[in-house]
Amino acid sequence: MISLSRILFTGLFALALIACSEQASISDSSASMTQAANSASASVVSRWYSDEQQALGSEVFTQNCAVCHGAQAQGTVEDWRARLDDGSFPPPPLNGSAHAWHHPQEILLQVVNYGGESLGGKMPAFIDVLDDAEKLAAIAYFQSFWTDDIYQQWMQMGGTN
Repeated sequence: MISLSRILFTGLFALALIACSEQASISDSSASMTQAANSASASVVSRWYSDEQQALGSEVFTQNCAVCHGAQAQGTVEDWRARLDDGSFPPPPLNGSAHAWHHPQEILLQVVNYGGESLGGKMPAFIDVLDDAEKLAAIAYFQSFWTDDIYQQWMQMGGTN
């Protein structure tokens, strides 16, 4: 039986995804920020995660996420908003160029835990695959590709709260 909180989460997440998909100005600025995110410049903004979490996250992400989201969380398709032939959505980039940065850590963890099938994607649930430390480490890893500007916006929109 599906709980009311899971139904509510799914509905809110779907609305947020639709709202984010229709905001051209955000996607335009995100595209330019992606170029900066792919540069090797060091972050000057303090992040919630440690170097150790990021290192563990690299391992976890490589083993569990990279095949769909790309080795550096860059995505694996040209247009992550366009449905695939089977009607599902492709895995989005997680490097700060798509919608992941619009969601607080709690929502990111829920997507990792329960997967993306209820949201129109094919991401499997990792609730019984990864422990909590590994899930947070995977998030730390893909957030390490976010520019300082994207990270600060994420924090202002709720971030770790």
